[in-house]
Amino acid sequence: MKKHDFYIGKAFDIYDYFGAHIEENGTRFRTYAPGAKHVWLMGDFNGWKEEEMEQEEQSGIFSIFVPKAKEGMLYKYKIHGQDDTYVEHCDPVGFSMELRPKNASRIADISYPFSDEKWMKNRDKNYNRPLNIYEIHFGSWKTNETDEHGWYTYSQMKDLLLPYIKENGYTHIEFLPLSEHPADCSWGYQNTGFFSPTSRYGTPRQLMELVNACHQADIGVIMDFVPVHFAVDDYALRRYDGTALFEYPETDIGVSEWGSLNFNFARGEVRSFLQSAANYWLTKYHFDGIRMDAVSRAVYWMGDKSRGVNEWGIEFIRVMNEGLHNLHPNAMLIAEDSTDYEKVCAPVEYDGLGFDYKWDMGWMNDTLAYFKLPPENRSKNYHKLTFSMYYFYKELYLLALSHDEVVHGKATIIQKMWGSYEDKFPQARALYLYMFTHPGKKLNFMGNEFAQFREWDESRGQDFDMLNYPLHDAFHHYMRELHQIYCMQPSLYSEEYDSDYFKWLEVHGEEKCIYAYRRGAKKDCFMVFFNFMNQDVKDYTIEVEVDGILTEVLNSDWEAFGGATKKKDISLKTRNAKTNKPYIMLDIIKFSGRMFHFKRK
Repeated sequence: MKKHDFYIGKAFDIYDYFGAHIEENGTRFRTYAPGAKHVWLMGDFNGWKEEEMEQEEQSGIFSIFVPKAKEGMLYKYKIHGQDDTYVEHCDPVGFSMELRPKNASRIADISYPFSDEKWMKNRDKNYNRPLNIYEIHFGSWKTNETDEHGWYTYSQMKDLLLPYIKENGYTHIEFLPLSEHPADCSWGYQNTGFFSPTSRYGTPRQLMELVNACHQADIGVIMDFVPVHFAVDDYALRRYDGTALFEYPETDIGVSEWGSLNFNFARGEVRSFLQSAANYWLTKYHFDGIRMDAVSRAVYWMGDKSRGVNEWGIEFIRVMNEGLHNLHPNAMLIAEDSTDYEKVCAPVEYDGLGFDYKWDMGWMNDTLAYFKLPPENRSKNYHKLTFSMYYFYKELYLLALSHDEVVHGKATIIQKMWGSYEDKFPQARALYLYMFTHPGKKLNFMGNEFAQFREWDESRGQDFDMLNYPLHDAFHHYMRELHQIYCMQPSLYSEEYDSDYFKWLEVHGEEKCIYAYRRGAKKDCFMVFFNFMNQDVKDYTIEVEVDGILTEVLNSDWEAFGGATKKKDISLKTRNAKTNKPYIMLDIIKFSGRMFHFKRK
């Protein structure tokens, strides 16, 4: 690390300098506390007695070498502020921590013999590859009855999760934040250890083992990253050196809507801290991408557009993303952003923020709002499902039905569907066919794939026993089939950010709520047809672009999926009207979608 880069917000490798580094005859500790009067080190190696650390000139950096300090030992910094108060802190750049509610840092060896060279060489940003992400909360995917907390370790999880990912046709796993956090109910979004994988599930090396195993199985791994705010616990970053070092000193911008503290992006040291944390997970743990949480809170002051753009936040994002692209050109940077701020996915050199993808929050909100409506209200809300393509080509969008949509009284995806228990399943099947044939990469939260009715609770495992019920088992079978078709058909993922590869075929079917579109090139593509009303439609006529033959690939109403239609080999030929324009005529069962492979004659 170059100290000058650290101070001006250009460093990406502070973890090589700060923290506890094991050397040949002991361990060297360094921490940054420019406002401190004194800094002491305490730990297992000195009977938790205070050893004063020396400041390196007037740098604000305090360091000490301890011969007896070894891997696995616990430690803290006792920091004495200028006001003569002191607080015991964990290490901001510590590589491991003890299990909550305890809060000491642990000396850790973060080297690991990865064997994923082939994966790392061949991975890319998936622009023209399928990207089907399974989002999970590590501690509540499945619970371990032999563990007092109900948790599986990182090592144990690889034997449970990886086969499930492969069987269900996902390409990537996205973990909710795995950096250390004190409260289970925060799901990892209020951190205390930005360089420490949570000890709930094991050691740093065990997490590296899990990522390595994923790569051996051709599964990518994305880390949820939280660089906007942090936990208020005194032992962590809050008033670390007796001053507002990491946070804003003013409470009106320093405290977030979640009660956490906002990072002060105006400080170069803070920006270096955060972008180094992002680089750390990509470098040391071989994660294939980071999903940056709450981008709106970095773009606008307090996430409120009316309060104006936070220029320091913009500068932080741009410098971080540009640096990460240079260091990891084939890793993905994904923005969870609910704003209409422009050029989120444009390169920094073109005045963009430099993300590779942006979550399409508008698509999610409009789609779920539509499917909640009773059928009689859908006609006048018809264009909730067409609006997404109006703005789609402004960014590189990812369609997400995430954890945020199945908690806090919002109801799960299946439960959001209008109507009775039996009505909900065909609508959910049609919804997911719409999602997986709509342009944009895909993300789905755990439990959605088998139509879980219970809202997600971080203290309980998913209700996999629901697969004993026929409709849930059939729905799960349907989702696996849909995933496999998506991953095997380039027309559904390649060139999807090129407007030539999508065309509406029916975008004015308001009366019957019929929709249709083409995915892929004109001559060899897929055509998809939907009926989102509660009445069957017979002999519906839709004009197409060229003459050809349509072969049915998937029908969301097939009996195998819990529907009422027997599966048959169906091929339809286009017809020609007097105007010499080709068209097709087909039936569409209520609350269903049909997908055809089209080839020009």
